Amino acid sequence: MTSEWDLILAGGGLANGLLALRLRALQPALKVLLLEADEAPGGNHTWSFHGDDITPAQHAWLTPLVAHRWDGYEVRFPALKRTLDGGYYSVTSERFADVLHKTLAENLWRNAPVAQLTPQSVTLADGRTLHARAVIDGRGWRASPHLTVGQQAFLGQQWRLAAPHGLTRPVLMDATVAQQGGYRFVYTLPLTPDTLLIEDTHYIDSATLDPARARENIADYARAQGWQLMTLLREERGNLPITLTGAPQAFWQEAQGVARCGLRAGLFHATTGYSLPHAAALADLIASQPPATPQALYALTAGYAQRQWRRQRFFRLLNRMLFLAGKPDQRWQVMQRFYGLNAGLIARFYAGRLTPLDMARLLTGKPPVPVGEALQAVLKHTPRLRAFHHD
Repeated sequence: MTSEWDLILAGGGLANGLLALRLRALQPALKVLLLEADEAPGGNHTWSFHGDDITPAQHAWLTPLVAHRWDGYEVRFPALKRTLDGGYYSVTSERFADVLHKTLAENLWRNAPVAQLTPQSVTLADGRTLHARAVIDGRGWRASPHLTVGQQAFLGQQWRLAAPHGLTRPVLMDATVAQQGGYRFVYTLPLTPDTLLIEDTHYIDSATLDPARARENIADYARAQGWQLMTLLREERGNLPITLTGAPQAFWQEAQGVARCGLRAGLFHATTGYSLPHAAALADLIASQPPATPQALYALTAGYAQRQWRRQRFFRLLNRMLFLAGKPDQRWQVMQRFYGLNAGLIARFYAGRLTPLDMARLLTGKPPVPVGEALQAVLKHTPRLRAFHHD
């Protein structure tokens, strides 16, 4: 196997995987190596997105990866139950890995954890050093002193049931459950008539979700819905960062000139944690350019990420109100009010394309949190922000 490459992608997660596929489609002569630390790229995940989150062209090239599609979704709160129209899509790690294996073949290296990297080299854990014209670091989220985040912590289980569940569309948030100290909801995807993915999800200040309690929560929820759990097919766990504030230039200085993508680049929806739309957009951007120097690739990825940071300023403001104003177990009231708003606004919120009128609508009316605490959170003057260890 050659050790000379045009581009090495460190990390076989969603962002680097999409980039590898896009480069193979648009620049097939480019020698691209994708390095996955474990047995299969993509790990054990389910990535979802709304139809309006991506462009028609992106829908076209992402179609082979989509394992499930629905025509709408539900939300449930103590004083609100609503069905919203619009496509909702899920990519499974199994489908993702299968497409990557078939497309990349020997240019996908599995069980190849990275020990160290520079803008033009990667040293593997076994001591081998690979050289390339450029390297992109896509090894997932890593905490930084330059980003202050809350957590969306979850544990999900995929179950085969003893009888059909009766759901025809996902339930993205069922917040009628006990809140357990933060904003808690259950997220359910109906994968087949008798198979469900059920996730116990918490917006909490730190990643302290107890797996045993989450499993118990799922069992209790299934029992309350009248579902008889028969066979556990798989389990996934994760913590998605929810950005409150930060210093993006200092964050990128940590990269020491190495281009980044995906969660490693801080590229995700600041409030929902969804990352696929950003991963697809950056893959399109990089693959549409001629092969770049390490310096140009670093500038391209950092520039894209910092533009998204500026675009998401309002979302970080909303996050601070959610995490820093009011009592944690009353956060559901903020979300209940949000899901009572216009369906178009909700779709634009998920897509990260709020208009000035949308922003005004989100901030007008009787706030579901104390006004004084909300103002402190908006202005970053609340002492509660220090609990998130931001310098």
